Amino acid sequence: MTDRPPSPAGIAEAAAKIAAILPPTPLLPLDIDGRMLWCKAESLQPIGAFKIRGAWHRLTALSEAERTRGVVGVSSGNHAQGVAWAARRLGIAATIVMPIDAPRMKIEATRTLGGDVVFYDRPGGEDRDEVAARLVAASGATLVHAYADPWVIEGQGTMGIEITAQMQAQPDLIVAPCGGGGLSAGLALACPDAAIVPVEPEGWDDVARSLASGTIQRVAADAPPTACDALQTPATRPINFAVLKARCPFALTVSPAEVRTAQRLAFERLHLVIEPGGAAALAAVLAGKVDIAPRTAVVLSGGNTDAAAFAQVLTGSD
Repeated sequence: MTDRPPSPAGIAEAAAKIAAILPPTPLLPLDIDGRMLWCKAESLQPIGAFKIRGAWHRLTALSEAERTRGVVGVSSGNHAQGVAWAARRLGIAATIVMPIDAPRMKIEATRTLGGDVVFYDRPGGEDRDEVAARLVAASGATLVHAYADPWVIEGQGTMGIEITAQMQAQPDLIVAPCGGGGLSAGLALACPDAAIVPVEPEGWDDVARSLASGTIQRVAADAPPTACDALQTPATRPINFAVLKARCPFALTVSPAEVRTAQRLAFERLHLVIEPGGAAALAAVLAGKVDIAPRTAVVLSGGNTDAAAFAQVLTGSD
């Protein structure tokens, strides 16, 4: 049942499955003005992002009959690659609904992994969930939602298990990029004693506004363009919000300039290529929007960025 709540037990199960096929990503020390924080380099996953975790847990939970009918995912690129990677490894057909304005390299990477890409017109206001629902109805495939799925949330939460093991103690604080809230919810369940701070790009702060109001809010119809394509979700869902409102008093937003600063610092100090959305949490820390605790983990959630765009970031002046 996809309407069951995600659980710590489910995260433990997912962690065992993921540990059997993937090594832990590095937890890298970073000194910021004399205070140490630890950066979880999910950009070094086989698909370049943390989404491989939730996709693997979800697809390995399918029955043989469900595997035969295939899966449908919706994503701007990182979840798409996670689903395609897991599906290819398991011999499952995967169709991915992607926006026509998704980064070209993410589209091509999804296709290279065997995903069948179906486009929707995000700039034109087409509803991606309606497109996915039509595909599911026509084929009987299983929808693998990017964040509103208990298995996906549990899979993303395995990152918290790894961080705790690498720190040899549960972190005091985890700062994480946030789109729909699947990662933040998973981390909250995996690390119940840690403060969890989701970070969104300016104009795409539906989770921040939802936490402030106590009810789910949608992104404004006139939300500005953002380089953080991985965090462009229209609204969180009840399954995510039930966890977030219990564990996250607030969420933060970061500006495009703050994101670029974080991308440059990650490249210069950690020697990592981080995409804009993947740098949002580090951007909030560098901008002084969250206080560093004794054991602070910052999630660098992905590194799938176009080479030309990243070169512009590195040579930019802001």
